[in-house]
Amino acid sequence: MPNFEAIGDVSRTLETLLTNQLATLAPPTPAPTAQLHDLVVPPSGSPPVLTLFLYDIAEDGSARNRPPSRTPVQIAGQQRITIAKPPVALVLRYMMTAWAGNRLSEHRIIGRVIQSLYDFTTLTGPQLLGSLANTREALKLTLSPIALEERAQVWEAIRQTYRLSVNYEVRVVHIDSELSTDVPAVVEQVVQPALAKVVA
Repeated sequence: MPNFEAIGDVSRTLETLLTNQLATLAPPTPAPTAQLHDLVVPPSGSPPVLTLFLYDIAEDGSARNRPPSRTPVQIAGQQRITIAKPPVALVLRYMMTAWAGNRLSEHRIIGRVIQSLYDFTTLTGPQLLGSLANTREALKLTLSPIALEERAQVWEAIRQTYRLSVNYEVRVVHIDSELSTDVPAVVEQVVQPALAKVVA
């Protein structure tokens, strides 16, 4: 099940997917690669690169107030129920920026990213890496345009000059709770009919 490694595993999954998709893009030569980056020191653009900047993590409001999960288990030969808090559900927001020797090459890189993430809108099973690999997790990737002012604020926050970029949301990323409680299972329920009162 997904654990605290899930956020990093989503980033690695995107990095691998986009590097593979950009491998078919020429020129520029060498082919661009996707890299996780904080943009504190921007890439030079030689060799060309697509940076993946995770700039926001938020709770997915649609998944709030879910009931605890109940899992039957055998402990010391006795049937019990493990009650666990539901996993926290997250939305990850990435800013993807192309860096190359010229603007045309950067536009081609961005175009390839949009095309690839339009074709791979949901990532599942063997497409996922780390703790997410071959689980029932399904990550949905959505182009999430934000207002120019908001985008500029992201660049201002990291003290860099504004550059053309695209923003994507990845949802829902689950992280399981480690807290659980074992309680006895209800193995038999007896229902007794109420006795009717006779009124004289």
